[in-house]
Amino acid sequence: MRHASGPMHAIACRLHVDETLAAGAAVGLDAPRAHYLRHVLRLDAGATVALFNARDGEWAARIDGFGKGWCSLVVADRRRVPAPEPDLWLLFAPIKRARIDFLVQKATELGASVVWPVFTRRTAMARVNLARLTANAVEAAEQCERLSVPELRADATLEAAVAAWPAERRLLVCAEAGAARPIAATLADIDPTVPLGVLVGPEGGWAPEELSWLLGHPFVLPVGLGPRILRADTAALAALAVVQALRGDGAGRPVDRGAAAPRCDPD
Repeated sequence: MRHASGPMHAIACRLHVDETLAAGAAVGLDAPRAHYLRHVLRLDAGATVALFNARDGEWAARIDGFGKGWCSLVVADRRRVPAPEPDLWLLFAPIKRARIDFLVQKATELGASVVWPVFTRRTAMARVNLARLTANAVEAAEQCERLSVPELRADATLEAAVAAWPAERRLLVCAEAGAARPIAATLADIDPTVPLGVLVGPEGGWAPEELSWLLGHPFVLPVGLGPRILRADTAALAALAVVQALRGDGAGRPVDRGAAAPRCDPD
């Protein structure tokens, strides 16, 4: 098994934790993550992993010991301080399991701050496994080296989501039909300080009366994503990528602190 000796050595992987991170703090891991570190990565006491959350940043931590179904770590040095991240919401009509998992993973990598499944008139899925989607978001955050995990909101009807929508936040509705300016042109006319959300419809497209109802709200702006009809998951990721490139953190670069840590994936 790999183990550390002397100064803090290479980071084995990154793990998101809710506990407060500070030098000298003790952190305990649950059984799946303890098993992964011990039996998959084959780490021993003294090995180093990275722990992170949006509140405290990212810290190096030494494995203090293993037990049956647990692992304890001691936090050492901070690797990254907390930093502002884009405030970009994604609303989408739920799609089939493999594709919804993929969508949440990639939305996390693209920096979405809120991910919110909403049921539309033509949504084919009847339920959403929020716990599984949250796990997908956590794993994606660990892999892509962001400090936060997006907020996974409980599924709601489209009507309920719109009723709760903050009036000051613009909602970019991806419309495959009707009058809609290209998304880049629409973004150019929006004050960069105004927060945004993106809404993507179901696999069967918007019902005409549903789209008309949406466009009757003052905070809604219809946008187009080009001449091709995109799958729902493709449309969501394309819209997020354009927003981040033009007014998000798409011009940023990864923080240079040596080789990236491998992904920690208990599955």
